[in-house]
Amino acid sequence: MVFSSIVFLFYFLAPVLLAHLYAPKRVKNIVLLIASLIFYSWGEPKYVLVMIFSILFNYGCGLWIDSTQHRKAALAANVIVNIGILVYFKYTGFIVSWVSAFLPDVAPVFNIALPVGISFYTFQALSYTIDVYRKNTEVQKNPVSFGLYLSMFPQLIAGPIVKYSDVALQLKDRSLTSSGFMEGFVRFSCGLCKKVIIANNVGRLFDMVTSMDITGISMGLAWLGIFAYSMQIYFDFSGYSDMAIGLGRMFGFQFPENFRYPYVSKSITEFWRRWHITLGSWFREYVYIPLGGSRVRPVRAYFNIFVVWMLTGLWHGASWNFVMWGLYFAVLLIVEKRFLGKLLAKTGFFANIYAMLMVTLGWVLFSLDNTADIFSYLKAMFNFGYIGITENNFLYNLTSYGGVLFIAAIAAIGIPKRLYDRFVPKRFGWVGYILAACGFVICAAYLADESFNPFLYFRF
Repeated sequence: MVFSSIVFLFYFLAPVLLAHLYAPKRVKNIVLLIASLIFYSWGEPKYVLVMIFSILFNYGCGLWIDSTQHRKAALAANVIVNIGILVYFKYTGFIVSWVSAFLPDVAPVFNIALPVGISFYTFQALSYTIDVYRKNTEVQKNPVSFGLYLSMFPQLIAGPIVKYSDVALQLKDRSLTSSGFMEGFVRFSCGLCKKVIIANNVGRLFDMVTSMDITGISMGLAWLGIFAYSMQIYFDFSGYSDMAIGLGRMFGFQFPENFRYPYVSKSITEFWRRWHITLGSWFREYVYIPLGGSRVRPVRAYFNIFVVWMLTGLWHGASWNFVMWGLYFAVLLIVEKRFLGKLLAKTGFFANIYAMLMVTLGWVLFSLDNTADIFSYLKAMFNFGYIGITENNFLYNLTSYGGVLFIAAIAAIGIPKRLYDRFVPKRFGWVGYILAACGFVICAAYLADESFNPFLYFRF
């Protein structure tokens, strides 16, 4: 079940909101836990057992780590089991396919379905047990509260990655107010519009371009396609994050921000401080800093960056293109750390062009899982012998999608938000409610009559 669906909006969310609203305070967490397990089991009921095991196992490990004198051994066991489950479901096929390239007659064939959201809730579980080990947070003794933390449906399938300390107090006691609910509804509707109106529409263009023979597309069409994908992945992912944050607010929770207009960045370093913020924070706190961070010799610091970004690439998917994508950004970050960052700080507008060019090239690696297709697409992007901006195919798609791409571009850099904040006084907050309601109705009407509604994060 995805947020941008009629089933979720009217047959799941509406009853759950009512049940949570009218439930006594002491059972609100139980209502949300049951709803979350139903939500998770909707499309693949058998994998709810994996979720339940993760809840019980990590709940027990938290108590074990907190009470035993052998804390390191307890944490090690917890990490091994959590990573082991993630590797089994997400990377077994990848590992076997790699082995079969060398031993084709020995390696068996594996086709293991991936439980949705397993990367997100595994990282949340690890952050909890590690923080309990570090004594950065108190152990949760209520199994219902811990189960809700790990399975909470608003941020289960696409983040943001929520640390236990972010919501510990809210799991115990949270207030539901009309202003908070409306604030959450506005945020949810904004995210829904990002996903349904912008991401879904520009996604059609990229799907069309990549369905063609990539070796034969023009330079103009290649750039148009990857620009569409750049907009699609941003509005799809940030849209889901907005919906998650909005839903959390409607239920009384405050989740951390996950995006801050990353396409205004003037370096790759800044971009990754603005894009998927909670994932970057997780890797920094639980991998990069324990490895020594930047407090070590430069060569070791660069090695740490490589490790973190190789893991970041693999976290996004079990495929070589994600490894290439992660290492590509590792190289860029090291170059900026070495010398380029100081130069970029002096170039202003050109720094933004550099950052967006590098990010766009990175999206080619991210979006195409076939190495040959990646290099063919990159070659087409720089094929100055076949620019093709006057060919019918390019002109037709530019005309068809130019409007939504323009809207996407100005929205991605925050212009509508700045205009709204400037010209709509805070005392006219009801204007935002009306706009949110109109956006919700438009999206619902669109979803009722539309079959193209891709879910980019199924592999995570």
